[in-house]
Amino acid sequence: MLEDRTGKRVPQVVFHTRQGTEWVDVTTDQVFAGKTVVVFSLPGAFTPTCSSSHVPRYNQLVPAFKAAGVDTVVCISVNDTFVMNEWQKAQHAGAITFLPDGNGEFTAGMGLLVDKADLGFGKRSWRYSMLVRDGVVEHMFIEPDLPGDPFQVSDADTMLAYVAPKAPKPLDVTIFARDGCPFCAKAKAALQQAGIAYEELVLNRDYTDETLRAVAKASSVPQVYINGELIGGSDKLAEWLAKRAA
Repeated sequence: MLEDRTGKRVPQVVFHTRQGTEWVDVTTDQVFAGKTVVVFSLPGAFTPTCSSSHVPRYNQLVPAFKAAGVDTVVCISVNDTFVMNEWQKAQHAGAITFLPDGNGEFTAGMGLLVDKADLGFGKRSWRYSMLVRDGVVEHMFIEPDLPGDPFQVSDADTMLAYVAPKAPKPLDVTIFARDGCPFCAKAKAALQQAGIAYEELVLNRDYTDETLRAVAKASSVPQVYINGELIGGSDKLAEWLAKRAA
């Protein structure tokens, strides 16, 4: 049975972390006392769903969580601190606090330590998320007890909808650009001025002109996409931003 600990205090444990060249023990109280914390826990670092979906979306939504009054977003996994540190780097997830539960003590205390020996994993965490206020679990989203690794309710969007139902989600913005392009620089400056984060793909590093023609039906840069829609170059982006501000 997967335990729902809503209304109960989180387990009192010590997380053995490696910060720089030093061992630093972090207690449960240091993480949770007097704070509002979003926690998501998952089966393992560098595993497919965890790396492709779970961590990236939480990392993207950290500003929205903080705007809604959340102090910290924490990722917990039954892995050692060296693995968690390297995974955080690989995910470019500096906005999230990664806590190693190498002995599974926190996860066992949550009643969500499961046996994945069939995969050679040993004991791991079931996938879940929770909102914790001052050390007390306010709400949990526990994945259903189904075969495999279900990922239906512990995602970042579901948690944000609970924490702040009316909170606007950040835009998904990508710019196809090239080094030395003045119009690309103009487009990026406009987005920065509007406070909109974006991902930049650089010609001949991240994509080729063939890809640009295939996805945008264009041969010039920049080409800006927002939430799946092709906006176009810097002038079209300026028009889009003006309409948004109106």
